[in-house]
Amino acid sequence: MPEAYEEFEAASLFCPRCRKAVPVRKKLLLVLPTGTKYDYLCAECGAPVGGKLDQDPTEFRRIAPLPGPPGGRGGGRPRGRSRSVPSRNVTGPSPNEEEWPWPRRPSSP
Repeated sequence: MPEAYEEFEAASLFCPRCRKAVPVRKKLLLVLPTGTKYDYLCAECGAPVGGKLDQDPTEFRRIAPLPGPPGGRGGGRPRGRSRSVPSRNVTGPSPNEEEWPWPRRPSSP
């Protein structure tokens, strides 16, 4: 007989602190090569009320860096411009103007 359900997702569990069945929030704890570990938290008081280990390793493969060639530079920081650094405002004040937000360093001889 084929399996009817591949996995279950908890909607409510018993909370020992609240002493009743309550809705739960799923919180990611670990991403492992064998699967992903989640913790279920009470939506009312935040106490941990259960856990789940997902046996699907695709999340780990998605975020783990691929190994580089032997003896080469693999993993690490990607090449190119970082997207987290904003570009310089070309139309704004130059570093020599008075409204510069921090003091200038003294020039070295």
